[in-house]
Amino acid sequence: MLTISQVSEKTGLTPYTIRYYEKIGVLHEPERKNGGARVYKESEVSYIQCLNKLKKLGLSLEEITEFTHEGCVMDKIQQEENLSNYTPTIEKRMEILEKHLMGMVAKRQEIDDIISLTEEKLAQKS
Repeated sequence: MLTISQVSEKTGLTPYTIRYYEKIGVLHEPERKNGGARVYKESEVSYIQCLNKLKKLGLSLEEITEFTHEGCVMDKIQQEENLSNYTPTIEKRMEILEKHLMGMVAKRQEIDDIISLTEEKLAQKS
């Protein structure tokens, strides 16, 4: 079991952010010690790292909440749960990721255009 400070160190998120994610429902509230201090399992740390990766992809907290609504589908598959129960969830996740992929491709094209323009300007000064 890990404290919120240890989880913060492992995930790169601040304790404030972790508590905020709990407050808005992106993250389930963890177990607590007798004194009320949060304690986290390694599986929860992995889940938080996954949330952090989704955030870095550019997903909004609303999209992350929707994306993770059914929890970790891969864990459910490993537990040999019936995949057909999660088809709508998987399709929604794919839709969210495809939308963001299209956005990232458009941003890459924009950056490539800026790089080309910059290279042209620099070549003119030589």
